Amino acid sequence: MAFTHAIDQALGRSIGGPGIPETAIEAALKLSETGMQRLREEEQSGRLPLLSLPHETEDLAGIEEAAAMLKGNGATDVVFLGTGGSSLGGQALAQLADYAVPGAGRLAEGVRVHFLDNLDPLTFERVLARLPLETTRFAAISKSGGTGETLMQTMAVLSALDGAGLRGRAGDTIVGLSEPRAPGGGKNALRDLLEPEGVRFLDHHTRIGGRYSVLTNVGLLPAAILGLDIRAIRAGAAQAYDPIRDGLPASEIAVAQGAAIAIAGQLEGKAINVMMAYADRLERFTRWWVQLWGESLGKDGKGSTPVAAIGPVDQHSQLQLYLGGPNDKLFTVVTVECAGQGPRIAADLAERAGQAGFAGKTIGDLVAAQGRATADTLAKNHRPVRRIHLERLDERAIGRLLMHFMLETILTGYGLGVDPFDQPAVEEGKVLAKRYLAEG
Repeated sequence: MAFTHAIDQALGRSIGGPGIPETAIEAALKLSETGMQRLREEEQSGRLPLLSLPHETEDLAGIEEAAAMLKGNGATDVVFLGTGGSSLGGQALAQLADYAVPGAGRLAEGVRVHFLDNLDPLTFERVLARLPLETTRFAAISKSGGTGETLMQTMAVLSALDGAGLRGRAGDTIVGLSEPRAPGGGKNALRDLLEPEGVRFLDHHTRIGGRYSVLTNVGLLPAAILGLDIRAIRAGAAQAYDPIRDGLPASEIAVAQGAAIAIAGQLEGKAINVMMAYADRLERFTRWWVQLWGESLGKDGKGSTPVAAIGPVDQHSQLQLYLGGPNDKLFTVVTVECAGQGPRIAADLAERAGQAGFAGKTIGDLVAAQGRATADTLAKNHRPVRRIHLERLDERAIGRLLMHFMLETILTGYGLGVDPFDQPAVEEGKVLAKRYLAEG
C-alpha cells in the first residue's frame, strides 16, 4: 500500500519566509533521531508495549469471539458506552464500514453500531426509549473503571433493562472492558457495577492509555463487529513503526519527518495545527487525532491547538481564514487516491450547466483536483503544508495512519520535553465534576 509523505511545501526554501527554516528542520530531525532511539530502547525493555502491539496476534481470536457474541443470536444493535479514547479510536476504524458516513451510514446493512460518547441527557433518554432492547447489546468501556460518564451510562442501561424485564439477561446483553483488578482485589467501579450482574469482561491493557488504545481490543472490537480485517489493521500499523525499529535515519522516516515539522513549527510560532482530510471515512480519524494531539502535548505552556477539517466541505467554511488570516498555522492535507471514481458526469448536463470541463469527469476527479489545489494554494500563500497521500483507504491504510500519528505525537512530545502519556489537567476536572455532582 503506497503511503506518500511530503514536507517540501512546509519549508522556507519552497514557500518563502513564513515556511520552516532549514536550520530548524535539521535541529528538529536530530531531536527525532534521539526520540527514535528512545523508542527502540523502550520497546526492548517492554516499558512501552504499544510498540510491540502491531506484531502481536495472540489476542485477536479473543476479540473476534467477543465480537461474534455481541452481534450474534439475532442482535440488531450494538451500543458502545465510553468517551474520549475509549470511543474515538473505535469510531475512526468503524468509518471504514460506513459508520457515521453521511447518507451511507443510514443505509448500511447488518447490525447497527452506535457510539454514545457524549453524555447528553436528551440523547441518551431518546436512544434508550427507541432501541429494541430485546435485540440490543452493549459494551461498556473504561480503562480505569472510574470514568463518570461511562458509569452513568451503564447504570442507565441497567435501569432500562430492568424496566423492560430484561435485567436477568444482562450477562448475555452487556460486555465490559476495563483494566483487571489490582492484586488483592483493588477498586474498579465498572467491574463492581457489572460483575454482580454476570457480565463478562475483556481486560483493557494496563500500560496502554485510552487515547493510544485504538490498536487494542478497545478499537478492534467494534471493527470486528463490523466485519473489518483486524489482522490487516495491525499489519498496517507495523508498516509505520518498522522503519524506526530497523534503525533507518530520521530523514528517511515519515514519522520522524512529521515530528520534526511539528517541533520546528511550534518553535517558529505556529501555534495551530490543522489537519484537512479529503475523505468522508477519515472524519472520525481527524477527531481522534485532535484528542491525541491536544491531550498528549498541551502541557507546561507547550503544544499547539489541533483543528480538524474535512475536504472539500471545509474549504467553504475555513479556507478563507487559513489563506487570509494570521499565518500562525501548520497544515496537514491528507488525500486518498480517488481520480476516476464515483459517478461520471454526462456531457450534455455539463454543457447545460455551463461547465464544459466537467464532461466525462467523475466526482472523484473533482475531489482529487480540490485536494491538490488546496495544498498548492496554501503553499503559494506562504502557509506551511505537508501532504500525506494514500493509494487507497482500507484496513492496512488506516492502521498505518493511526500508528503514524501516535508515533509522531510521542516523538513530538519527547522533542518538546513534555510527557506525551499523562493528562494532569483533565484529571483535575474529573475530580471537580464528581464533587459538584455529589454536592448537588
